[in-house]
Amino acid sequence: MQIQQIALITCESLGNYTANADSEDERLYQFLKGKGLPVTWQVWDDANVDWSQFGALIIKSPWDYFDKIAAFYSWLDKVETAGCKVLNPVKTLRWNADKLYFKAMEAAGVTIVPTVWLEQGNTFNAQAAFEELGSEKIIVKPRVSGGAKNTFALTIDEAEAKTSEINQLLQHEPFLAQPFIEEIKTEGEWSFIFFGGNYSHTVLKTAKPGDFRVQHFFGGTIHTPTPPAALLATAQTIVDAFAKDCLYARVDGVTLNNELVLMELELIEPFLFLGTSEGSLERYYQALMARLQ
Repeated sequence: MQIQQIALITCESLGNYTANADSEDERLYQFLKGKGLPVTWQVWDDANVDWSQFGALIIKSPWDYFDKIAAFYSWLDKVETAGCKVLNPVKTLRWNADKLYFKAMEAAGVTIVPTVWLEQGNTFNAQAAFEELGSEKIIVKPRVSGGAKNTFALTIDEAEAKTSEINQLLQHEPFLAQPFIEEIKTEGEWSFIFFGGNYSHTVLKTAKPGDFRVQHFFGGTIHTPTPPAALLATAQTIVDAFAKDCLYARVDGVTLNNELVLMELELIEPFLFLGTSEGSLERYYQALMARLQ
């Protein structure tokens, strides 16, 4: 099979993520090159790129897309119009960019973290949010976000003190509020990684003492335990329902009452922890080849 040029999509600057992203991106790039695939790195918002020259675009690390969401949506329109094969599909990327996708998943029976939706232009009522969520501490974050950007973990007193700042942010974009899940601090957050709809590997992310952010660039720690079968089965069900046609998917969740509660379904540019599981690169490659047929 003759394979056209393949673009691995990244961003101009990986910022805080550089050390981790560079190692994973380089590992994937070298592996695909070693398989004989004609891959090159391309910056998604580089106006000089002729996207029609590529047989496929693999969305790998455009980690500034949520800072430029209107431009990102326009770029998706452009590559779709150019007839590019985009992995993951453009329709999926649009859907997954805004955390309103939680509503569709909950309607389909997926257990998600309870959520209060804070619309752009509205005002944040701390007391009402705490009463609705029934929690002593809440998380407030943008609906379109990543990397814990503009994310607050607040008690009621802290939320009232932050109300003015949150209201200023609400003038520019919608937010959401969710209960703070203590189990993230005590037990960690699970990430289940799938390639081509098939399970590949799992990591358990834990925050550093005194923090709630499990991302490794905030000092979080990565573990690779064997996941409980029930949690993995739930993650597989989620992928079967919402990401079966995807090259890659990452299901992030926390265990509550022995049940996996969804925190995120990552279908745009998730870190895939390719260095934590033997054979993960080969599984990625096999899923890619199936989608290039």
